[in-house]
Amino acid sequence: MADTTGKTQDTGAPHEPGSQPRRSSWRHIGPGIVVAATGVGAGDLVATLIAGSNFGYTLLWAAVVGCLVKISLAEAAGRWHLATGRTLFDGWASLGRWTTYFFGVYVVVWGFVYGAAAMSSSALPLQALFPDVMDLKWWGIACGLVGLVFVWFNKYAVFEKVMTVLVGVMFVVTVYLAVRVTPNLADAFAGLLPVLPDEKDSVLNTLGLIGGVGGTITLAAYGYWVNAKGWTDAGWMKVMRLDNRVAYLTTGVFVVAMLFVGAELLHSAGIALASGDKGLVQLGDVLADEYGTATAKFFLIGFFATAFTSLIGVWHGVSLMFADFVTRIRGRAAASRAEEIASGQRERSWPFRAYLLWLTFPPMILLFEGQPFRLVIVYGVLGAAFMPFLALTLVRLLNSDRTPREWRNGALSNAMLAVAGLLFLVLCVKQVWDQPWSEFF
Repeated sequence: MADTTGKTQDTGAPHEPGSQPRRSSWRHIGPGIVVAATGVGAGDLVATLIAGSNFGYTLLWAAVVGCLVKISLAEAAGRWHLATGRTLFDGWASLGRWTTYFFGVYVVVWGFVYGAAAMSSSALPLQALFPDVMDLKWWGIACGLVGLVFVWFNKYAVFEKVMTVLVGVMFVVTVYLAVRVTPNLADAFAGLLPVLPDEKDSVLNTLGLIGGVGGTITLAAYGYWVNAKGWTDAGWMKVMRLDNRVAYLTTGVFVVAMLFVGAELLHSAGIALASGDKGLVQLGDVLADEYGTATAKFFLIGFFATAFTSLIGVWHGVSLMFADFVTRIRGRAAASRAEEIASGQRERSWPFRAYLLWLTFPPMILLFEGQPFRLVIVYGVLGAAFMPFLALTLVRLLNSDRTPREWRNGALSNAMLAVAGLLFLVLCVKQVWDQPWSEFF
């Protein structure tokens, strides 16, 4: 994707010492792999499978557009961190105290419900692979504890390496399945034309697919991972942009491959999958019937890699954000800097570890008792509101004097962020409207 600031990279303006532009190189790639792995969860793969099973290749273009939208959002978050040397929460705080209140409520409620969802999602393929070992809830608890211990005792460098290995597993499995089902390439290319399915609510379903491709709060975490990698100033801008493109090229491969599977394996046979993570277990059964047990088990290994990367990615990335949030609340604005993240001190701080514990232990209650109705509604509303919040606040931050002039938004970046903000605002309104409010009170 082009430079979304609409400007050339080197304007001839003097750089501060130590911030000379680095050459973009594949050997630097890392945070993009992390954000791609974290952002593409089991739910995204199911949504893409269902889109393929319902509409064939018709919505392939929507999956591609979803990746382009997320490239713009992640690039904007990374650009803020590098151009200003300040963290995203430091930028949000400069917009007013309302951002602090929103994020504070969001991160607590979201973390509680998401913790249970992530553990259950990681547990499903393990229970399918080893059905006689233990119940789903105990597999979920085991996954949560493994994620906790791993993130607690390892800094970003090790975390990135493990994520890269798991992404490799995801990549091999999804591409293998896409090749195995023998996609109709002529129909696939036709699916790149922006056509809407001829059915009720097709516009909203299409927007939902675009908005669901790869990430929510993990897009905001991207800037923190960029800093954790050691990229702390504008000299790393070219590297970050290459890294970001790799992230969403990888994401695109995942979702397009799964749409191929949905279109060829499910659509042609008229097989309907259940929504949610259980749809992937059901796909495993379909694969076993069609291609044999070995293929089904191979798929379940990829399913586990997909779910577990999302778990440990959130355990690490959102805990970094929470640590920054607490630092700002305590009035240590000077500590909300890129260098602080790069030093690794945040990964040993008590707020980081406190949020790790919050993601792990309280949600275990939900594994036994089910998700409380009212809390799930609040979770859904806050989750829907976060993406328009991210897009629109980035527009504000990157068009103001908070950002050095060289790195402010150009026309293309403003257009992409405006489209993203509008898209997610529509989806937010739909999500709020669809909640059973009559049963809430």
